[in-house]
Amino acid sequence: MKRRFLYIATVLILTSFRPVSAQTFPWQDTTLSLDARVEWLVQHLTLDEKLSLMVHQNPAIPRVGLPAYSWWNEALHGVGRAGLARVYPMPIAMAATFRPGWVQNVFADVAAEARHKYRAAQDTGGTGDYTGLTFFTPNINIFRDPRWGRGMETYGEDPYLTARMGLACVEGLQHGWEEDWQGRPLLTAACLKHFAVHSGPEGTRHEFDSRVSDRDLRTTYLPAFEYIIKNSDVRQVMCGYNRLNGSPCCTNRRLFDILRNEWHYDGLLVTDCWALNDAYETDTVIPRHRTHATAALAYSDAFGREVDLECGSGLPALREAWSAGILPATKIDEHVRRLLRVRLAVTDEPVPAKEEVCREPVPFGIERASMVLLKNDNTLPLARGTRVYLEGPNATDTLMPLGNYNGTPDHTVSIREGLLNIRDGKGNMLQLVATSDSADVIVYAGGLSPQLEGEELQVDEPGFYRGDRTQIELPAYQVSEIRRLKQSGKPLVLLLCTGSALGLEEVVDEADAILVAWYGGEDMGSAVAWQMCFPAGWSLFGRLPVTFYRNTRQLSPFDDYAMQGRTYRYMEAEPLFPFGYGLDYSSCRLEKASFDPASLTVTATVHADSCRMPKCITNPIVQVYLKNPSDPDGPRKQLVGVGEGHLFAGTSDEVSIRLDPFWFRQYNPATDRMEEPRDGTQMTLQVGFSSADKDLVDIPFRYRRR
Repeated sequence: MKRRFLYIATVLILTSFRPVSAQTFPWQDTTLSLDARVEWLVQHLTLDEKLSLMVHQNPAIPRVGLPAYSWWNEALHGVGRAGLARVYPMPIAMAATFRPGWVQNVFADVAAEARHKYRAAQDTGGTGDYTGLTFFTPNINIFRDPRWGRGMETYGEDPYLTARMGLACVEGLQHGWEEDWQGRPLLTAACLKHFAVHSGPEGTRHEFDSRVSDRDLRTTYLPAFEYIIKNSDVRQVMCGYNRLNGSPCCTNRRLFDILRNEWHYDGLLVTDCWALNDAYETDTVIPRHRTHATAALAYSDAFGREVDLECGSGLPALREAWSAGILPATKIDEHVRRLLRVRLAVTDEPVPAKEEVCREPVPFGIERASMVLLKNDNTLPLARGTRVYLEGPNATDTLMPLGNYNGTPDHTVSIREGLLNIRDGKGNMLQLVATSDSADVIVYAGGLSPQLEGEELQVDEPGFYRGDRTQIELPAYQVSEIRRLKQSGKPLVLLLCTGSALGLEEVVDEADAILVAWYGGEDMGSAVAWQMCFPAGWSLFGRLPVTFYRNTRQLSPFDDYAMQGRTYRYMEAEPLFPFGYGLDYSSCRLEKASFDPASLTVTATVHADSCRMPKCITNPIVQVYLKNPSDPDGPRKQLVGVGEGHLFAGTSDEVSIRLDPFWFRQYNPATDRMEEPRDGTQMTLQVGFSSADKDLVDIPFRYRRR
């Protein structure tokens, strides 16, 4: 009997140490509903285990078979910081395409690559940061001031364009190319950031208080968040480092109320990384908010309300808040349910074939369509055999095109390499020469660099500070070089690499052509060469997603968050190049435009008069703006629709653009809400090719309530 007891005890002890993979727990049964699986875990986890899931590095919990997982991953323009991965143009460049469908397919491709990387990490036991399927992307802050160094991560200065591009990113990351996301498997989990308002300055973001009026908050800084939340199943929102009207965003009751109670968002709210530390730490090196006396109080204000997950290391503070009775166990369970719903949903799915995620290979055209031609005095495209003298700080740089938050591509093409290697059916198209004297055309590759503008950089050079700029003009040495090159008498092409708008007043008359190439990704050099040589006869250019001001003097103070005078929506002065502007190798005009108020549909007929090449195909971007004289304190005009034509020179195309009533709303100060206009309100739509009045045709109408 004693021997039998010892045998049974030994078997019980040994089986209690079986490998986790050999165990089966109810939550692992994918035939059960997701809610049932989540609830089993909530009921069987200890409180300390639950708290450990509320910081971004989740430890393994072998007792219930839960593996380790990190929530922190990046996919700003390709899978970032996780080894070899395709690097696409920066978001500001993608915004310049004005083509949400292309952006969705980019991020469908990113999702496919991410799934395979995740599986490879699982096979090798990788569970650290940048191995998971939850991405802190997209950045949908409004690029209100060109001096902000992180503006390159955004989709520009306009709420509508930001919302449409951000939605395309979310849909591509989470569900691939499918247009109807309901019922689709979750490929990865996207995250809207930074909620809300922050767009510089970087150097003081840990203490900066963004003072914003109710009107500006509702009409400029929040619409993209609201639109995407209401039109997708986006799984994460990230609160920012800054304060909003006195309260840190990650403990801000007003933001929490808008997010949860007004918009009824039930996904995850995650902090920016170590943002909660700014609320209580007394670091003398980095000035901070210091709005809370202790860490426990800060974490109670965040997690005791609506924050579900901290990107950071605040587990001791969470434990302290619970022990002190200021973080209820019921609230902890609420957070853990949200966390597990997303985590299980995103890690359940098998790795799909790439063709199941992407409708088609992402076109090389997105690199080309992101580039904006600002000026062209019959200099571009370059004829076959043109002798080119190439100069400038960005001519051979292979890191500049990668921007920030990037992966490591398996190749990069510098501008010089692109111009050297471009070919047509007859051979090499250009000759690169060693001196300007022997050249037919001079190309100056200038602008900025991600080493000068970006996130909280340690840069203090003339014109730059901590990743931001103090002035928007080109660096003085570049202005001098451009003027020196112009003295040669040769045609001068100014090729600008940048993540933001530049003040070009000093050099605009020196250049015969100006092409903005942004930070264009791994194939940027090839795309530049195609745009400048035009071998395929497909005229494909982008439009400005930001205003190009004349100079720094046209800007309001950088730390002033009032929208008055900022961006095309509110500025009264004339910029150098307006939002939505961009030239083409074709000459297009609007033949006629009409609007049906009942269906909210604009119909525009576009005609291509001519093209600089025979048999040229052009794809003009038709833009629709709204002017609402009944709201005199609102924007002067705002983008509400975008469409695309497709035509040969000498032909016409009809473009139909369906408008969303969401973008007709106006601010009501009595209710502090965005509301539908009264029936019969007199408004004007403007249809054309940029935000400038001279490029638009007016269509007056009376609004009909839906």
